Amino acid sequence: MSSLVTSQHAEELSTGARQLGVNLTEAQHELLLGYLALLIKWNKAYNLTAVRDPDEMVSRHLLDSLSVMPFIENGRWRWLDVGSGGGMPGIPLAILFPESQVTCLDSNGKKTRFLTQVKLELKLDNLQVIHSRVEAFTPEQPFNGIVSRAFSSMENFSNWTRHLGDRDTRWLAMKGVHPSDELLALPADFHLDSEHALAVPGCQGQRHLLILRRTA
Repeated sequence: MSSLVTSQHAEELSTGARQLGVNLTEAQHELLLGYLALLIKWNKAYNLTAVRDPDEMVSRHLLDSLSVMPFIENGRWRWLDVGSGGGMPGIPLAILFPESQVTCLDSNGKKTRFLTQVKLELKLDNLQVIHSRVEAFTPEQPFNGIVSRAFSSMENFSNWTRHLGDRDTRWLAMKGVHPSDELLALPADFHLDSEHALAVPGCQGQRHLLILRRTA
């Protein structure tokens, strides 16, 4: 374990994951702590996240990312994390679902350099890092799932990523307070498929997951 990561961090991750109903293997636990160590190290120079205190990163980044994992199907899915930033939830998604192909996309070069380093150091062969604006990104085929965490309004999320999915794609928007107003502004060809209130261990504020689908 890196000197940047303490046994308290390791225990908090184990306990929190169990509370979320996420069964981590020993290898996944180690990879998540390895990711945390890289996040702590690079954040000092690269300003990857507004959370500066490493003791807050387990709950606000790792466990917050893991909270949506029970809503993700296992299998050979193709996932896109839009506006991935420091890699949440894309990196944990790649660690937990090694059979899935996960793409982390961000327009900030510093952040994609960090994500590329994470891919190399943690040997995440199922992870792809793309430095691009979402509107300019044109993949070879639609994604099965598109996820965003504190990326933009749901209207923008839908409009900007419409070309990246199809009728079978699920859009997962990770939000804080329930975004009732944003749902009213959804484009006509999107509808709310399901919504879930999330209880993230160690996080005080509200957390919600909203799953969208294309109507046409």
